Amino acid sequence: MTRKSIAITVVALLAVTAAVVAARGPAAPQQAPMQPADLVLTNGKVVTAEDGAPEAQAVAVRGDRIEAIGTTNDIKRYVGPATQVIDLNGRLLIPGFTESHGHFTGIGQAEMQLKLMNTASWDEIVAKVAEAAKKAKPGQWITGRGWHQEKWTSRPQPNVEGFPTHASLDKVSPNNPVILTHASGHASFANAKAMELSGVTRATPNPPGGEILKDASGDPVGLLRERASGLIRRGAGEPRPTPEEAAARDRKVLELADKEVTSKGITSFHDAGSSFATIDLIKALIDEGRMNVRLWVMVREGNEREAPLLAKYRTIDYGAAHLTVRAIKRAIDGALGPNGAWLLEPYADKPDSTGLNTTPVAEIAETAKLAIANDYQLCVHAIGDRGNRETLNIYEQAFKANPTKKDLRWRVEHAQHLSPADIPRFGQLGVIASMEGVHCTSDAPYVLARLGPRRAEEGAYVWQKLMKTGAVVTNGTDAPVEDVDPIASYHATVSRRLKDGTVFFPDQRMSRIEALKSYTIKGAHAGFEEGSRGSLKAGKYADMVVLSKDILTVPEDQIPTARVAYTIVGGKIVYKAAGS
Repeated sequence: MTRKSIAITVVALLAVTAAVVAARGPAAPQQAPMQPADLVLTNGKVVTAEDGAPEAQAVAVRGDRIEAIGTTNDIKRYVGPATQVIDLNGRLLIPGFTESHGHFTGIGQAEMQLKLMNTASWDEIVAKVAEAAKKAKPGQWITGRGWHQEKWTSRPQPNVEGFPTHASLDKVSPNNPVILTHASGHASFANAKAMELSGVTRATPNPPGGEILKDASGDPVGLLRERASGLIRRGAGEPRPTPEEAAARDRKVLELADKEVTSKGITSFHDAGSSFATIDLIKALIDEGRMNVRLWVMVREGNEREAPLLAKYRTIDYGAAHLTVRAIKRAIDGALGPNGAWLLEPYADKPDSTGLNTTPVAEIAETAKLAIANDYQLCVHAIGDRGNRETLNIYEQAFKANPTKKDLRWRVEHAQHLSPADIPRFGQLGVIASMEGVHCTSDAPYVLARLGPRRAEEGAYVWQKLMKTGAVVTNGTDAPVEDVDPIASYHATVSRRLKDGTVFFPDQRMSRIEALKSYTIKGAHAGFEEGSRGSLKAGKYADMVVLSKDILTVPEDQIPTARVAYTIVGGKIVYKAAGS
């Protein structure tokens, strides 16, 4: 073959090769390996709770922050020899839940006393007390929490306003004082020994913001509403614990609470009222590396005690963002269950009462001045429509008096029963409605009896009406009032379905993504923390939860069967379910 013919052949081959390459298109660029991540979660369904962000399959974490989110193929570049890899096998990965209203120490304390939440009758409670009395030392106090008279299968006999009398407890525990806290935390039931040690008699007057329920002859039956519960001197007659014993118990309470909430997928917890001493102890446990959940704490000590200390205690993201203190808690009324919520009109089932104003309006107005002056959020418990109106009035006056202060994000805790006239004010004032989805389905069986059908439809748990005003609505459980489980509250939020199958005013249900955001990014917003947590985004804290089922798509009745497989806080696995 001549040189000329060889040259022609080579040119022809090159032309053919070029044509093939052109037909195939340009070669895909090779993805360069990245600096290895510490943790990679892959092969899942990743829902970020970020507006407009598409679903993904995998997340890479470096240190305590999210490094990248993308497809499984995208994120495999971050896997190195030392990277911990979790194969999600198609499971759902979402931002960690934010419990926007709970009682952290209450959760720990509930683990150390009689659990009465699931009791179906007063007789069952008496039996539990009887067993405890057999094991108790002479004079030792027996405590419990979680009972709710409206959830019993039958009324006790005898009863006063549906509540039992203390004689049944006296019979099984004559020498041990007994105090049993209502599920709401807004009433208590005491036996004769507890009242004797506390000096509560027929002559004891009702304290401001409280009521001692008495029978027809004027004797206390044992039920103490709202601030009357404070008349009981818990621990009276018992040996005082040593400082070391008291400190050990307080630490155990916090550690038990931390374990419980992280096992339920909660990565941030808004604590609805703690003392300065509790805050100091939380700091100590954080310093020791013994707290996993991120705590956002409302101070609750009273105006006189708080005034000189608020500036000192204001804290943002202490201990790698495990503690923030920037809010004050107050309660303007009680709860609906024990007829303590403050109403504009009398109770339908107790026409002689409009409930209780538990903290004077003028006192909360002074708290508002303290909050403004010290750059704290104000969070007021308000359940009844009168309680909500008075709270909004206080907020509006404070805002008008301080026109240069913007985006304060003050909150109404619960906002359960509203007058139609007050619903638009949440959006207009920029007030956050910190609500609990599970309260709707838990309370609904007696809401109609307490309020009547008109008031219930107009203003009971009106999530959609509030959101349409532009208000932010968050979610939680008010634990230990309810189980701290976010999945149960999420299910209540999207279904509003009661145990008997009926749906409580279905037009107020949230969509599944709305409910997810109420439990994640909206909760973060309510604490000024949306820039660093509450959704999955590169640069935010790696606070995530893996669920066994996709609560966004499974049939509605399957949502409660979803379980937490992993809870991850700051890139650290703090809970792993067996078999995960």
